[in-house]
Amino acid sequence: MDEFGFIDRSTTNAEKYTLRQKLFGTEAVQPMWVADMDIATPECVMKGVQKRLLHPIVGYEMMHERAYEAQIGWVREHHAFTMKREWLSYSPSVVASIGCAIRALSEEGDEVIVMDPVYPPFYSMVKNNHRRLITHPLQQDGEGIYRFNLDVLRAQITPKSKLLLLCSPHNPIGRVWSNNELKALGTLCLEHHIRIISDEIHSDIVYQPHRHIPIASISQDFLENSVTLLGPGKTFNMAGFSISTVCIASKELREAYEKERNRIHWGEGAVLSHVAFEAAYTDAGQWHRRLMEHLNHNLCLIEEWAADHSVITFHPPEGTYLAWFDCRTMGLGDRELREFFVQKAALGLSPGLSFGKEGSGHMRLNFAVASEKLKEALVKISDSLKGNGYV
Repeated sequence: MDEFGFIDRSTTNAEKYTLRQKLFGTEAVQPMWVADMDIATPECVMKGVQKRLLHPIVGYEMMHERAYEAQIGWVREHHAFTMKREWLSYSPSVVASIGCAIRALSEEGDEVIVMDPVYPPFYSMVKNNHRRLITHPLQQDGEGIYRFNLDVLRAQITPKSKLLLLCSPHNPIGRVWSNNELKALGTLCLEHHIRIISDEIHSDIVYQPHRHIPIASISQDFLENSVTLLGPGKTFNMAGFSISTVCIASKELREAYEKERNRIHWGEGAVLSHVAFEAAYTDAGQWHRRLMEHLNHNLCLIEEWAADHSVITFHPPEGTYLAWFDCRTMGLGDRELREFFVQKAALGLSPGLSFGKEGSGHMRLNFAVASEKLKEALVKISDSLKGNGYV
């Protein structure tokens, strides 16, 4: 089997296929929305799970220390950030970790700052935990690069502002924040006693010459003021194992977080997830290099396509496997834009408005697919644009 070739997931209960009728009103769309890959999970992960299943009992188990040490080694090698074992704890997902951290480190009615556009659960975790949402609009500079504005952000901060949710690398816009950007943001948060919860789940999907910098790695003060959320789900396409980790160096913050984590009691996870986690961080390094070559190739395909389709503006992402299409030149409202891609192009993409007001007029396409499927999708868009007078 070609690990980066087409794999039919429609016969499984894969979310992106199963929800087509509910989300798009039809199953006759090629689904390229939810951020998991239509790419085979590393063979070493699958073999590790198969080997564990030879034992006749699958019961309660703790995650082996080797698993944590494997992740520590991976992050040290790839991101020059040395975590300590006592800083790490298990979580079923980054979103669960965000909710837990919000409850642990703030009170109801406190303000949480979120950058717009961003991954939708950032908004819902704030609102569902009865905190006040402060949205900071990311704006494009003259080159079309999204940036936050510290002057605007400073004006938004009040004495009730307690947390900032950072998406790094950023979903959906694909920014990999620079060292200077992170320093400026982290310093502002320190000045106003705002804790940073940093979602770094996409940290291993970054394109040269860009480099992911964990915000906690920049200084001791940043380390003590942040909660870092990590996991193998995006890197190794194993979201279905429901396993991630939370890194908190500060004893004060860690104790507050652990108190809330123990209150909701999600335990230590499932044995097969532990095995998969360890196998990925231990043995999937070469697979990850091949993956990045494949994603780079797909990214080049989109760049070449976009050069001939000026009605859709595309700035290549610095990280993630998500293409952020600016379709505002088409002159459609958000509902009409979504219907265009569903009804004309037969594609199920993520509507930009779902990521916040600043996402209006955009669509997000997941290009972590077989190259032939990406080419098919781009042809569908081309034909639809031409057939409807946009070319």
